[in-house]
Formats: sequence, structure tokens, C-alpha cells
Amino acid sequence: MIAPLVLALALAAGPGPMSVVKTADTEVQKVLQAPDASTSKLAARADEFVDFAELAKRAMGTEWAKLNKKQQDDFGQTMKGLLRASYAQKAVNDGRGGSGAKVEYGDEKVEGNEAVVSTKLLVKQDVYPVVYKLYRADAKGPWRIYDVVTDEVSLVSTYSDQFRKVMGTKGFDGLLKSLKDKQESLEKQNAEKTAAVPEKK
Repeated sequence: MIAPLVLALALAAGPGPMSVVKTADTEVQKVLQAPDASTSKLAARADEFVDFAELAKRAMGTEWAKLNKKQQDDFGQTMKGLLRASYAQKAVNDGRGGSGAKVEYGDEKVEGNEAVVSTKLLVKQDVYPVVYKLYRADAKGPWRIYDVVTDEVSLVSTYSDQFRKVMGTKGFDGLLKSLKDKQESLEKQNAEKTAAVPEKK
């Protein structure tokens, strides 16, 4: 009776961090290699695995608790749109991706509701270390990616540094406006690129 019980508990727990990262990599590559690949399709697929709102919250750090509910919601939605657009554009344009790239999966480390998955992106003779950081709301919640560290550069840390600089001179309202402007610019660029791609018959 023990073995079936263990199996049932494992299935109920859902995919682990390593499984989530592998599935995310596979699904993103499918979109990138499809004839009708676009930033909007990639952003939608990435949204299934990456918690962009959580990334934004962690990047704000201690400043997050100082915002009221409306400010938090507005900031979270703005950053989600910006990060989706930025991620999708980079993935589509990045020469390191595509069919020539291979991923080697390393260690998975889990501590409570936080996890780290180490990988290496191999492109020809180049090796790029990529570390995924994941979290779950509770022991029964799904694992979601909230940070990606490439060549020891963290998305959360990078945005956190930028936020502090802008808020130091323009305050929260100035930061929010600059993010909205950036989001609008990226989404416009992505839409223009999508429109410029000839439809395949």
C-alpha cells in the first residue's frame, strides 16, 4: 500500500522545478522554430511558466510594502506587460537561440517553497550558464519561474538597480510613467515586426 500512496502524493504535488524548466524550454523552442513565430505568441506561452508580476514585486524589494493596493496592482500589470514584451523580443531576436542551441540541465535545489535550477546553453563553441529561480505560493501550489540569471546577471537584481535610480530622482510616479512608456514602445516595435513578416501560404 505504501508505493501507490507515494505515487499518488507525487502526482498530486504537480511537476517539480526541473520539470517546469524543461517544459518551458521545450515549449518556447517550439514557438521560436515555428514558421509563424511571433513575439505575441512567445509572450503568451512564456506567461504559462514565468510569473512576471512576482519578478516585478521582488525587484521592488522593501519599496513594495510602501505602495498602496492600487499602486501595487498598476505597477504589477505594467511590469508584466513590459517584461513579456521585452522577453519575447529578446528571445525572437537573440542569435543564441534556435535549432542550433542545446540545453544541458544541471542541479535542482529546493528549500521550502523556493527552488533553483542550473542549466547551460550550448551554442556552437560557446557555453552560457543560465540559472532559473522558482517559487510556489505553498506546498500544493505550482512552481513558477520568477528570475533568470544569465552569465551571473539576474533580471531581478538588474531591474532593482534601475528602479532605485529612477525613484531616487523621479519618485514612484516617475518610475511608473517611464515603465509605461517603455512598454508602449516595445509593444509597438513587436507589432510592426509581426506585421512586416510576409504571410506564408
